[in-house]
Amino acid sequence: MRPFHLAFPVHDLDAARHFYGELLGCAEGRSSDRWIDFDLYGHQIVAHLDEAARPAGVTNPVDGHDVPVPHFGVVLTMADWQALADRLTEAGVAFGIAPHIRFKGQAGEQATMFFRDPSGNALEFKAFADDAMLFAKDAK
Repeated sequence: MRPFHLAFPVHDLDAARHFYGELLGCAEGRSSDRWIDFDLYGHQIVAHLDEAARPAGVTNPVDGHDVPVPHFGVVLTMADWQALADRLTEAGVAFGIAPHIRFKGQAGEQATMFFRDPSGNALEFKAFADDAMLFAKDAK
């Protein structure tokens, strides 16, 4: 699978550098006074400075939770997901949707968590016990 690229707005590059670099552990790539490249589990994300950046307030119901739209993240291994959930919990990150198992006993059962970066961008990290369930549908 090839890496994806995502550019997104942030209101403060120093806060983004701390959040993505130190808290999430993303290696920093190229940067300027207006943007920073980060390596998010092998994918290129770019925080672009927009002092007026504001989070979207839209949500959609999913398995009993209000999921923020838009959001982005990575599908991790279960071990990496748990390690990240533990690190974020220990750091006192405020979860919009706390780490839990979604769709229990159904096709697509997954570990998931949602939180926001300092600019209000919503992130979701998830994991599957069986990666074949990523696009699974319930039998009809």
